[in-house]
Amino acid sequence: MGKRKLETCFSPALYENDQHAGSVVVIIDILRASSSICTAFENGALSLIPVSEVSEAKEYKNKGYLVAAERDGYVLDFADFGNSPFNFTRERVEGRTIVYSTTNGTSIINLASSAGTVVIGSFLNITALSDWLISGGKDIVLFCAGWKNRFNLEDTICAGAIAERLMKSNLFTTICDSTLAAIDLWELAKDNLQGYIEKVAQRTRLRDKGLDDCIEFCLTADFTKKIPAIKSGILVDNIL
Repeated sequence: MGKRKLETCFSPALYENDQHAGSVVVIIDILRASSSICTAFENGALSLIPVSEVSEAKEYKNKGYLVAAERDGYVLDFADFGNSPFNFTRERVEGRTIVYSTTNGTSIINLASSAGTVVIGSFLNITALSDWLISGGKDIVLFCAGWKNRFNLEDTICAGAIAERLMKSNLFTTICDSTLAAIDLWELAKDNLQGYIEKVAQRTRLRDKGLDDCIEFCLTADFTKKIPAIKSGILVDNIL
């Protein structure tokens, strides 16, 4: 059996939906969507329904669902809370289905939905995720949420950290420059990740809005072994 392919996509604008039908696509949006999703499942959430449009989230709210929704970091006026991982406490989410709508993360979850398998990646679940990817038999695409169709550093660095682990398994091959660049950025950042993240644009955006209290937590490795996955359009925890 030959080696599996490893690719990285830096932005939704670069994602080729029809090229990845048989692959595992890993959604990475560490500040803050993928970190919040992993936290929700670690704290006992039953499922998350990702919706791209505010109108959809409102409809679910009117039906009595618990709604986490934000745009540009700000909690929408009808929502129960936003997308900080600190919002997804066990007291709020255990045993609940949550409707989830964010600026970047939920739209790319839906964009990738035609892939063979779609899972959520972050530093919070990096070891469990990497081990599961290595143990599987499919090609991998690391899909960075970026920022409004643009490249960002934080998701790319996390992709590089995952890619490094996969490549060290000697089960993958890559001729993808984006993957090589992501690994190089991770090598630059990993000895002082918190310090490196100080330079990223999203760190500044969150600080300016008073929303940066969760950044250190989002950079924490192995908070959970949960690997959220899309099943029939809904995020569930049924891999581990």
